[in-house]
Amino acid sequence: MLYRSQLETRYGIMQVAVNDAGVLLEICLPNRGRGAVTEGVFPNAAHVTTRDAHAQLGEYFFGKRRVFDLQIEPRGSEFEKTVWEKLRAIPYGATTSYGAIAAELGLVNGARAVGRANGANPIPIIIPCHRVIGGDGQLTGFGGGLPLKSALLELEGALQPAMWTLYPDFNA
Repeated sequence: MLYRSQLETRYGIMQVAVNDAGVLLEICLPNRGRGAVTEGVFPNAAHVTTRDAHAQLGEYFFGKRRVFDLQIEPRGSEFEKTVWEKLRAIPYGATTSYGAIAAELGLVNGARAVGRANGANPIPIIIPCHRVIGGDGQLTGFGGGLPLKSALLELEGALQPAMWTLYPDFNA
């Protein structure tokens, strides 16, 4: 059984999905489709993981957490799982490119395949797909949208805040 709960964040409403054993299987970002929130009582393991996931994500969004301590089980192909392991190795506050990950995997012209695997990531933020950018340094593709990707990279210090963030009256 899959148990879904909502998490209100400064970036919008997200959803966390865990199984009976308390393993985190999905995080749905604000603009992604979500399943129905589970009503009623969660099994103890699912309740504990849901509570911990909400707390750890909240700490991350307030700049107080850099590493997550949750049992996760992303579901995907073996290639996707290999790419996701590479994503988990990207340090907080750093970025890499799709092409760089492809090169690490020994794939010639594999940036698009890495991009597809990146886009299929079921546990964004914890598996930090937002830390992957284009080879030219531009922000590209993110299931949560580029404004959220930019905000997360700014939060981590990997991207300079936009002028309108630093100076709210800039657009006035």
